[in-house]
Amino acid sequence: MTDPAAIQPSELDQLPDRDPEETGEWLASLDAVTQAAGPHRAAYLMRRTLERAEGAGLALPKLLETDYVNSIPTAAEPAPEGDEALERRITAWNRWNAAAMVTRGSKHGVGGHIATFASAAWLYETGFNHFFRGKEGDGSGDQLYIQGHASPGIYARAFLDGRLTETHLDNFRQEAGGQGLPSYPHPRRLPWLWEFPTVSMGLGPLSAIYQARFNRYLTSRGIKDVSQSHVWAFLGDGEMDEPEATAAIGLAAREGLDNLTFVINCNLQRLDGPVRANFKIVQELEAQFRGAGWNVVKSLWGSAWDELLRLDTTGALVRRLREVPDAQVQTYQTRDAAYIRQDFFGKDPALVELAKLLSDDKILECFHVSRGGHEPRKVYAAYRAALAHKGGPTVILAQTVKGFTLGSGFASKNANHQMKKLTVDEFKSMRDLLELPISDSQFVDGVVPYGHPGADSPEVRYLQERRAALGGPAPARRTHAVAPLPAPADKAFTSFDKGSGTQSIATTMAFVRLVKDLVRDKQTGRRWVPIVPDEARTFGMESLFPSLGIYSPKGQTYEPVDRDQLMYYREAEDGQILNEGITEAGSMADFIAASSAYATHGEPMIPFYIFYSMFGWQRTADQMWQLGDQLGRGFLVGATAGRTTLTGEGLQHADGHSPVIAATNPAALSYDPAFAYEIAAIVKEGLRRMYGEAAPGEDQDVFYYLTVYNEPMPQPAKPAGVDEGIVKGLYRFNTAESAGLTLPANASRIQLIGSGTAIHWTLQAQRLLAEEWGVGADVWSATSWTELRRDALEADAALLRGEDRVPYVRRALAGADGPVLAVSDYMRQVPDQIAQWVEQDWTSLGADGFGLSDTRDAARRHFGVDARSIVVAALAQLARRGEVPASAVKEARERYGL
Repeated sequence: MTDPAAIQPSELDQLPDRDPEETGEWLASLDAVTQAAGPHRAAYLMRRTLERAEGAGLALPKLLETDYVNSIPTAAEPAPEGDEALERRITAWNRWNAAAMVTRGSKHGVGGHIATFASAAWLYETGFNHFFRGKEGDGSGDQLYIQGHASPGIYARAFLDGRLTETHLDNFRQEAGGQGLPSYPHPRRLPWLWEFPTVSMGLGPLSAIYQARFNRYLTSRGIKDVSQSHVWAFLGDGEMDEPEATAAIGLAAREGLDNLTFVINCNLQRLDGPVRANFKIVQELEAQFRGAGWNVVKSLWGSAWDELLRLDTTGALVRRLREVPDAQVQTYQTRDAAYIRQDFFGKDPALVELAKLLSDDKILECFHVSRGGHEPRKVYAAYRAALAHKGGPTVILAQTVKGFTLGSGFASKNANHQMKKLTVDEFKSMRDLLELPISDSQFVDGVVPYGHPGADSPEVRYLQERRAALGGPAPARRTHAVAPLPAPADKAFTSFDKGSGTQSIATTMAFVRLVKDLVRDKQTGRRWVPIVPDEARTFGMESLFPSLGIYSPKGQTYEPVDRDQLMYYREAEDGQILNEGITEAGSMADFIAASSAYATHGEPMIPFYIFYSMFGWQRTADQMWQLGDQLGRGFLVGATAGRTTLTGEGLQHADGHSPVIAATNPAALSYDPAFAYEIAAIVKEGLRRMYGEAAPGEDQDVFYYLTVYNEPMPQPAKPAGVDEGIVKGLYRFNTAESAGLTLPANASRIQLIGSGTAIHWTLQAQRLLAEEWGVGADVWSATSWTELRRDALEADAALLRGEDRVPYVRRALAGADGPVLAVSDYMRQVPDQIAQWVEQDWTSLGADGFGLSDTRDAARRHFGVDARSIVVAALAQLARRGEVPASAVKEARERYGL
């Protein structure tokens, strides 16, 4: 009997025990079973009891781990549909061509990955033959997140079904000629095939969760019924180390996303060696996902293990399977039967006796070949279980061997991720193993041939019939044109043209006010998707809560604390706002799903994601690259932007570099508007370009990044004829004369260019230069340094082609008198992007270095970008040209305390 004194205190001690005598009897029974039949029998009975309790609906904590065996017993496996013999031949051809493609490419030094698809082939083939719905049926089909390193296998299948040719395969990783294939899933490079980029690793699982969630959002809002779409994410066990890979699994369970399945290929290896050398990655992942509320299906062992498990009458085999670390399992894959008898079975007398009943061939079959992920029947059963489960997402943990069927030189070798080719002899061995009709004579000059059974072969007919029954080829991306959205009425965009008079308005508020008007548009308003990571009130968006609602699959099950207020917190099943909580990564994943809905679902959506500018590009730039790769469209809004406008926040919030990072993304059109009317013009143009009638040769697959500021300032009226300049990136806002300033005859002249909030200091400097130094300054607004640079680079490229083209920035500044001084609330590198194309003398001021906590004025003086610092810099420029005396610079420094 267990000593009661040895039982540790627990939370149960705080609960009332209505019948201590009955409780004692249950505990005594457990002690008796433990003594009489052993702890393993007692544990078995307890688990059976917990299973029964769960089935009866009793609210009990779940076990986080189960034994290291299959979740679905062999006897409970459903009989697979279709012709397994034909499917095996199809899979064999795909295995062969995937390996051949990479090996042939290695002759050109491009390489590729062979071992991943070799391990995961049946995970994909079973899905393609029986589960993955295509886009030619009803709805949108399924969404497939393919593991990047498995791409050769997907190309091999597309070759078999006639969508790719040998020329395509021979140009794997050789895209320059236009007939090549990208190394990994890249929609921008192969837009008719790939939907989702899945490398960088970790972003695929995160995006898959939010894609499944966005599917529910579309259905709930009545945009499109995509309730039949299922999201499948194929992942590697090593990939799950990435923080993003499991960052949102709680959300998937919380929102009951039973339209989502993770398939984790547990080949126990990552890029350099075992995933959990001294531990067990399957058990770890099971605990993580069960703890988060997922349904977990383990498919670990093939049918050859059935006999061993039947012989295990003591539980010794199951115990041994749980204790052997992953690296040792990998070692068994490469050792002979004698080693396995000694090391695996020799640790327990019961296992020694069990092993005596097994032949060497049986042991090798179990430890070298028989894995759940390599048997179509096991995979089919797991997929059926996933689709049958309701109320939450499912993760399938499928155990495989990395490099399976590629021969002893590949299988389970630590280096197999870096191994790019097989020898001719290894291919011949593989051919024999797969029973493919490829003769030795087809290996010409040592080059491995591609294999194809013929366009009218039983294999190809079967493959195409199965895909037709499931709704067409997969993976596939819709590339047909979506009807342009009608442009919203001009009233929303012209409301800022007259300015704000004496009222001060931050450009953040101006943007929110613009969107508030646009979402009321009868034709396109419902397509806006506002996304914010728990900072809506910071950005003045709380007025949207009651009118648009915050999306929640449960609606609002409580009475909000501010229900009696006009702008109360309203959640709704058909809510339009995605308020994600404190997760920029999750918000970006939302944005990516919404931004590509025009392709995924044939429904153009207009997402705008507003965030602290510092926590956008700095924190999630990898996802923004993913967004560009996925051909997403929408508006990213970096609010509380700039290094000096967010006072008191110090280093962590001081954004002086987001436009620099944004400039590195070819799909990002980056703007730093100064005034409300500029924001309106940019958004209007963005809607036309991304969602309206595209101009000839215009790339619609772009997204906009706007920086907006939380500093309230009077908004001026819109000057005439500036729309082109706003869109292209530069226009003259005023001259000293149009600003009403009095200048002496023959006054020196300078051109001041400001962007964003910096234009206000520039305007102050314009007045000081005129009133205190007799210098005339024209003020220019640079709405986009990056677009000016890109236009100039295109002009340079055109010149090399023999075309006569002048950069817009040079044309805009042509004839402007005096030197140019550019001012930004970002590091000087931002305005300096265009310096080489400006014919006038150039200098710049910016907020380089770390931020600091202080008032705005003190921060600007610290960085030397305030109005008086601009005046001194302007006088210094003019003094170098001999247009003002050098003493004026010294006098100005002393007068302004610099």
